[in-house]
Amino acid sequence: MSGLKQILARGVVTLVKATSKLQSLQMTLLAGEVKSGMEHFEPYGFTSNAHPGAEGIALFVGGDRSHGVVVCVADRKFRLQGLKSGEVALYTDEGDRLHFKRGRVIEVETLTLKVKADDAVEFDTPVIRTTGRIESAGDQVAGGVSQMQHVHEGSDKKPVAGG
Repeated sequence: MSGLKQILARGVVTLVKATSKLQSLQMTLLAGEVKSGMEHFEPYGFTSNAHPGAEGIALFVGGDRSHGVVVCVADRKFRLQGLKSGEVALYTDEGDRLHFKRGRVIEVETLTLKVKADDAVEFDTPVIRTTGRIESAGDQVAGGVSQMQHVHEGSDKKPVAGG
């Protein structure tokens, strides 16, 4: 059992260096042991910058306490609770979330959602619904007919669609 204690340790994140290719953490492990420069191995395609106070699991390969790696960081203050079996979610401390729910429903919750696509954004769906206004800085085409808006010359009236 004492060998396992040399290999695994639970601790609290105190500092994060997120500018290097592999993020490094300073952690205070149980019994007050402070370890700096611990590499944080994150799953491919995912990264985060945890707040100080988040908890982590450190691994010391071969029990060598001189070089540890962090294999998991969690923060119970912000974790989404009550997900159903099989659901997946990404979340932030500000309340943003991407929630893959049962029944093949995906919910995105944020203040502003920006999508940047160099070629196009395509929707293949029978209905698009909105509870608010739709604004466009460019032309709209519906059923092959341009809805280009323009202002009549010599007029202080608002733009008129198609005319």
